Amino acid sequence: MKLDTRAMRHLASEDWRVLTAVEMGSKNHEIVPTPLIEKIARLRGGASGVHRSISALAKVGLIARVKEAKYDGYRLTYGGLDYLALHTHATRKHVYSVGSRIGVGKESDIMVVADDKGAQQVLKIHRLGRISFRSVKSNRDYLKNRASGSWMYLSRLAAMKEFAFMQALHEEGFPVPQPLAQSRHTIVMTLIDAFPLRQIAAIPDPASLYADLIALILRLASHGLIHGDFNEFNILIKENKTTSEDGQELIKLEPVVIDFPQMVSMEHQNADMYFDRDVNCIKRFFQRRFHFTSTQPGPFFADAKKSMGKSGAKRLDATAQASGFTKKMLKDLEAAIQQQAAKEQTAVDSIDEDEEGEEEEEEEQGDAEEEQAFVVLSSDKGGESLNDAGGPSDNGQPSHSSNVMQPDISKLAI
Repeated sequence: MKLDTRAMRHLASEDWRVLTAVEMGSKNHEIVPTPLIEKIARLRGGASGVHRSISALAKVGLIARVKEAKYDGYRLTYGGLDYLALHTHATRKHVYSVGSRIGVGKESDIMVVADDKGAQQVLKIHRLGRISFRSVKSNRDYLKNRASGSWMYLSRLAAMKEFAFMQALHEEGFPVPQPLAQSRHTIVMTLIDAFPLRQIAAIPDPASLYADLIALILRLASHGLIHGDFNEFNILIKENKTTSEDGQELIKLEPVVIDFPQMVSMEHQNADMYFDRDVNCIKRFFQRRFHFTSTQPGPFFADAKKSMGKSGAKRLDATAQASGFTKKMLKDLEAAIQQQAAKEQTAVDSIDEDEEGEEEEEEEQGDAEEEQAFVVLSSDKGGESLNDAGGPSDNGQPSHSSNVMQPDISKLAI
């Protein structure tokens, strides 16, 4: 499920209409019947034109025919969903070019992208179900009741939830990336010039950074929120350089929090468990990495809960829910995350083997990828979309705060 945009320049407007038709049909069909695709696409060329587009889309893996189907039909692949999301971002001028992958996790890919002014940003692609797909043998019982279409639905929910919470947090002044746009299972956000905490071997003042992180946990709690996955993988550290009165350069390490699909309300039935887990993750990491142990006990959930809404703190859990992310969506997403987490350990060995193979392959192809690190997405050939299932979000102007090298750009047209 690695993003590959090379086929985009070969897609005609009819292909985009057919691909969107498959997506729309997927709302009610795991396998979309060909006659339904024809009906939704409404191409001028009729059935023959639809079949030509189906063949072109299937050839590059954007849709797939299911052999076990009792009727002639196709399903949307993650690659197809990627293309539709990118097409929306490009059409709405949120993304002009796509660069290389800078991060990969159990449930997401992180790409560098740029707008039409060259400002670099981040594209996060949610991929719930990645572990289960890559360890299908060990997780067969888990997969039999979880179709690929529902994983895409859950990935959309993860993106919607993350965007809603990130927007609420950013507006309240929390140290988070600025969310710029959301389409389907993807989010565009500002690129932060920082390093993941897990990559930092030593710091001059562990106590200060530890205090800042604990203060962040408590500040979230005062606004009614628990991160739910507050650890060294989801905390970035950036350097804020200042000059003292005597001319000496001072460096302050400032944390930036990322990754919010697991965020829950302080009113959640398991809120105390999530809160304690976040606190203990930070304590264990600082003990292990920096040999630092705080002399202060806690913080404790009961005390944090008393601070909710105090001193003018706005309840952001209610704000995010009011954005359109319903209780049913939240319930579906939480159930999937918990279900997948319970199965992760059984998949660890097979995932490690897969990733080792991927790393070797990526090293061999490294030079080729550098030469084409950014590809331009032009919507000149994109045609009209039947429907934007992802939902537009224009929330602020793109900003650029990164030292990432700008590679040569080679053009692709959608």
